[in-house]
Amino acid sequence: PGRRSTAPVLSAEVTEARERPGRREVLDGLVFQVLTEVEALVASDEAYTGELARLLRANAEDPGRFADLVAMTVAFDLRDRVRVLEELDLERRLEVVSGVLRDKVEFARIAREIEHRAQEDIGKSQREYFLRQQMKAIRSELGEEAREEADARRLSARADEAGLPPEAEAAIRGEIARLRGTNPASSEYGVTLTWLDWALSLPWSAEGEDSLDLGKVRRALEEDHHGLEKPKARILEFLAVRAAAPEAPGPVLCFTGPPGTGKTSLAQSVARAMGRKLVRISVGGVHDESQIRGHRRTYVGALPGRILQALRRAGVRNPVLVIDEVDKMGSGLQGDPAAALLEVLDPEQNRSFTDHYLDLPFDLSRVLFITTANDPWEIPGPLLDRMETVALRGYTEEEKVAIARRHLVPRVLAGTGLRGRLRIGTPVIRSIARLWTAEAGVRDLRRRLDEVARKFSLRAATGEEGPFRVSAGDLPSLLGPPPVHAPERRRSPEVGVATGLAWTGAGGDLLVIEGLRMPGTGGFQVTGSLGDVMKESIQAAASWVRAGAEALGLAREEFSGSDVHIHFPEGAVPKDGPSAGVAVTLVIASLFTGRPVRHDVAVTGEITLRGKVLPVGGLPEKLSAARRGGIRRVLVPEGNLPDLREVPPEILREVEVVGIASMEEALAAALLGPGRRGRRRG
Repeated sequence: PGRRSTAPVLSAEVTEARERPGRREVLDGLVFQVLTEVEALVASDEAYTGELARLLRANAEDPGRFADLVAMTVAFDLRDRVRVLEELDLERRLEVVSGVLRDKVEFARIAREIEHRAQEDIGKSQREYFLRQQMKAIRSELGEEAREEADARRLSARADEAGLPPEAEAAIRGEIARLRGTNPASSEYGVTLTWLDWALSLPWSAEGEDSLDLGKVRRALEEDHHGLEKPKARILEFLAVRAAAPEAPGPVLCFTGPPGTGKTSLAQSVARAMGRKLVRISVGGVHDESQIRGHRRTYVGALPGRILQALRRAGVRNPVLVIDEVDKMGSGLQGDPAAALLEVLDPEQNRSFTDHYLDLPFDLSRVLFITTANDPWEIPGPLLDRMETVALRGYTEEEKVAIARRHLVPRVLAGTGLRGRLRIGTPVIRSIARLWTAEAGVRDLRRRLDEVARKFSLRAATGEEGPFRVSAGDLPSLLGPPPVHAPERRRSPEVGVATGLAWTGAGGDLLVIEGLRMPGTGGFQVTGSLGDVMKESIQAAASWVRAGAEALGLAREEFSGSDVHIHFPEGAVPKDGPSAGVAVTLVIASLFTGRPVRHDVAVTGEITLRGKVLPVGGLPEKLSAARRGGIRRVLVPEGNLPDLREVPPEILREVEVVGIASMEEALAAALLGPGRRGRRRG
């Protein structure tokens, strides 16, 4: 025990720490183990020498002092040294020292292995370097050239002939110099070589023939396409402006219309007439921006976008580039390809289009871009704003017959080897177009003609002598039963039945609308796979009839005591749009007044709650459907009368078109008077 003092100084109580001796044989074993680990540490770590092992072996007689000396002479952490100092049990103290030494020996071993591997890698790299230098010297003696030097020389020669703009030339020359100093076995060499190959394959200055002979263009369009007067006129106007002002930025033409109406073939005719090369890309289903602008070249397998790939295929910088299906692009996590097309199609920006892969500005202003789409409403607004749409309507039956006679039948006969041996007349073509196809274009008509010709090609191959002749009566045996049924033709006026007109992707169609009135509580039901817009139009029609009950000579009690069911046949076919509003109003008014609807009149138009008739779309196709269905009088909104300029003259010669501005005019023109006899439905 220590002495106590009251003086203001530091004081402490000190107790002597006595070691607890262990068993001698255990202590000797632990000392031997520690010495072994020290020797292993000296062998593994160059920071220790053999003098350390001799010093410790000389002090091995006293286990406690031995343990303290190891902790002091070996680079123990402070925490480990405190643990050794605090441990009074000699056996336990030596075990702590042994454990710390084992960790240090393992750490030294791992560090030595890492160093050894690093030295091996360095030695291997040095060896490869020396070997390559020797190979280079051997090639020099033999008069051969190193691969990197040969590639650099070849690429430099291509760069001299490419007509590169200054910025591109500086970048490409720099990459060639970099290639010279790169190891051909490295991945970087392959990446740089591929980039240079792409950059020098582009037509930086090469231009093809560019003839702006408008007479030649006009003749090519007339030879290749029947009808399509408005699109052909717009193409000629576009090219006339380019001929007068070649450097002025012009609009990008976007041909829109149903499938098979000649959108892509119009572009092909333009390219042929101008003597330009034609390249085509389709962006339908593309949802990755890099498909347009390319990938960064740091990615594995990176390539330029489709625009530069198309120009590489063309080999000139002034081709006609057709971009098909611009209305069918999507957007996803990889970006919006429609947004990437903005720079491509904008005449103010595409003079310096930068692909992500090349990362060099490329001038696209010499390219004649033409895009195609089926539905312009599906094209994003900013992209549509950079294009001028030229609508291609569906072909009439007469136009399909003319196209088949001038173009399709000769191609089919040439393709099947039956030219001069098979005759396909106009009645056959008309029957196929009417009963075996339902389309706005002529693709299915071509397929059906091919099918007919193949049947006779088989007969000729089996020894049957020609020439052959096809009649309309042969078609069911050649093509099977007609899949397209003629629209229902009403034979007499009926109460609660009206004929409407619909626009479809295959053109126009007649739409017979039926209504039934039955005792009830004022219920109203509509069926026929209808969309929301059409349902709302039917509600507006019903409201107008109920609101104008007095003008129609009806008592309001009739509505509350009756249920009404409006049905659109062919329920499996989805229907939507407001253009059936007038026809539905006629059906409801006919049900409650008992006045039949004329069977030789078809109607189209949107109705408002005030009874006004608003314009609708697709008038040429609807009038064509009316003509095919035997309708001789069609009521259309007064606002649609200017659209008659788009209707083929042969249709207007057979169908009388009457403009209506209100439902009162429609009722007067379509409903028979009370004294006329008609068959009442419901």
